[in-house]
Amino acid sequence: MLRPIIEIDEEKCDGCGQCILDCAEGALKIVDGKAKLVSEVYCDGLGACLNCPRGALRLEMKEAPPFDEIAALAAKAKEEKKAAGTKILPMAGAKPAQGKKLDGNLRSWPLQLALVQPNAGYLRNADIVLAAHCSAFALPNVQDVLQGKIPIIACPKLEDAGRLVDRLAAILENNEIKSLTILRMSVPCCGGLERIANLAIEKAGSKLKPETIIVQI
Repeated sequence: MLRPIIEIDEEKCDGCGQCILDCAEGALKIVDGKAKLVSEVYCDGLGACLNCPRGALRLEMKEAPPFDEIAALAAKAKEEKKAAGTKILPMAGAKPAQGKKLDGNLRSWPLQLALVQPNAGYLRNADIVLAAHCSAFALPNVQDVLQGKIPIIACPKLEDAGRLVDRLAAILENNEIKSLTILRMSVPCCGGLERIANLAIEKAGSKLKPETIIVQI
């Protein structure tokens, strides 16, 4: 069938990974420093990945097999499970508090990555949990993951990925961060949180090896 498929100009591509963050279906990956289309059946042709700072991506009408969302998401999930240091956590029902006063138990503020000041004192020698916005709602025992750590939240789908990378890199550069744990959902778009962390680590020249925890839906 004739349908739009992503095309990549390798001469313009610098491997920044912005398209990887924007592609919820996992149709793209970085290979030898360049973005590559994994499979035409994984590309929905909607162009969410066209926000390329180098203008290396475009949609082109061509003969291609139909988009297979189930296959795309299955392949994406399989790749995520291969990631080193990844744990899978099931969601569970939480008992709502009825008519009770709720007291916060935070060691730091703000939580939003875009608002956290890179030179904040509580970041010194900290163990950080970089968590997806949705994770705390999906994981009733989230405090077990946060115990003794500084929580920072972000959403790779709804926020500017480049700004998140810059802010996290600044945090890593200005503080002797002891560990970085990524807490994310199993949905494909949430994989962008890992990409943001890895890009920030690279930009900061850090040797941190983040651990990923995936909350399974």
